[in-house]
Amino acid sequence: MALLLCTFLSFTSNAQNIIGAWESISTAKADDQMKIVVIYTEGYKVLTAYNSKTGKFIGTTGGSWKLNGDTLTEKIEFDSGLSERVGLETNNKVTITDSTITTANSPLKLKRIDSGKPGKLQGAWLMSGRVKDGETQQRDTSKPRKTMKILSGTRFQWIAYNTETKQFMGTGGGTYTTKDGKYTENIEFFSKDDTRVGHSLQFDYELKEGNWHHSGLSSKGAPIYEIWSVRK
Repeated sequence: MALLLCTFLSFTSNAQNIIGAWESISTAKADDQMKIVVIYTEGYKVLTAYNSKTGKFIGTTGGSWKLNGDTLTEKIEFDSGLSERVGLETNNKVTITDSTITTANSPLKLKRIDSGKPGKLQGAWLMSGRVKDGETQQRDTSKPRKTMKILSGTRFQWIAYNTETKQFMGTGGGTYTTKDGKYTENIEFFSKDDTRVGHSLQFDYELKEGNWHHSGLSSKGAPIYEIWSVRK
């Protein structure tokens, strides 16, 4: 019984500790600084590499995860560089502290950015609808074509992909804030257009019956009204 209790406490402690955003920065040259950011929410994660000096997108991968003791199991839902990895399940031994994550047989050391706070929108969300001309158009989130947005306490990233065809369509991310009903994204990488890097976009947001209503102007200046649902 004592051994079982210790195992359970270890699992819940590590699972809670891993929630949030993490980063690793490597500098090969003064103008070539690769930054890796990983966001863990309950059940879902995303890892992205980009040049933090120029904003040039390098790659992203992610999907679902679970932690059993010190074994982290991840099922890949998208990979911008290696589509053949989609659907694969990986198992890695990890050491998690309040400030770092290290993985066995890997030199990568991640340092904590946040613990999921303040994060009024912290979690994994799927686009479930749009409002056009006053009419709500629902979207079936169970289909393989997905647009997911993952947010920690301070970081956000959206990813568009298809789990059936293994196609990666695009992604973008950076930091965000929520204040007085305004949701503001500060773009640090954008896979389709590096010129968007450094821009900030502000939207009105509201939580209605657990759904995130998001309205304003897109990065192209077009009006949008999106509805996002918590991914379960």
